[in-house]
Amino acid sequence: MRNIVVAGGGGFIGGHLVGALLAEGHHVRSVDCKPLEGWYQVHKNAENVVADLRGLDASMTACAGMDESFQLAADMGGMGFIENNRALCMLSVLINTHMVLAAKERGLQRFFYASSACVYNADRQKHEDVVPLREEDAYPAMPEDGYGWEKLFSERMCRHFREDFGIVTRIARYHNVYGPHGTWEGGREKAPAAICRKVIHAKATGELDIEIWGDGRQTRSFMYIDDCVKGTLDIMRSGIEEPINLGSSELVTINGLVDAVEDIAGVKLRRHYKLDAPKGVNGRNSDNTMIQRELGWEPSIRLRDGLELTYRWIHDEYVKKHG
Repeated sequence: MRNIVVAGGGGFIGGHLVGALLAEGHHVRSVDCKPLEGWYQVHKNAENVVADLRGLDASMTACAGMDESFQLAADMGGMGFIENNRALCMLSVLINTHMVLAAKERGLQRFFYASSACVYNADRQKHEDVVPLREEDAYPAMPEDGYGWEKLFSERMCRHFREDFGIVTRIARYHNVYGPHGTWEGGREKAPAAICRKVIHAKATGELDIEIWGDGRQTRSFMYIDDCVKGTLDIMRSGIEEPINLGSSELVTINGLVDAVEDIAGVKLRRHYKLDAPKGVNGRNSDNTMIQRELGWEPSIRLRDGLELTYRWIHDEYVKKHG
């Protein structure tokens, strides 16, 4: 049994990670700045703490008595949020700085940092038929403005804490994680959840239209939450010192994503394209050569199967809220 702190434990990925660590028999301190009623999952067997980790004192308290730390806490959301809240995204660097410093001061044995595919050079993501992104493609640096710079800077900070202070740091670059128990409305949701919600709403109201951000030809890969948690734990326990991709290589267009959700719902919608909406880069896909070589990891859940599980959960949440 390990004593493990999960920063951002009230969030989407954090909540699933806390559940997995508890199932392994660890003592888990789950920390988030939201009131408990705002957490996506509250695990009764965890030590659930409401604290703002932008402050050093709160981070020091969170790490006290712990063996390991998973740093997932961040102010973030889907592309609509990221493009319109760059300063808020950048301020997450306070959490990253204070948590890795607290890990050093408290003598933690391992520190995991959740980075993002938004660190990758934008010049390599201009076309829909994108070449899968390799880890070295983050440099020369031209990441997503705001959020991507915060992630890339914090990756370097983890590296230098490892080199200068000897703390074992592990870094995963998440590629578009989705699944149940996440944000599905309100402006912070990502594409799979947003499309599921829009399709559910259209079917419930009989207004068989859907608004799609961009022209729908943008390409992405999406990783189901169970694969993300498994990969996160494997990376944390590995000897891999450099940032590594954690994502699916199953490429799909946004139009293809809508096709899949329509098929799950049993409905066809009239599509309206909002070309001036935030849509991110034109193409992004994960090159999984390194993680397959080092860990033998690859996603186990196909996009269509993961979308169906996500759709069913969002449908139930929609019905609870709207009847």
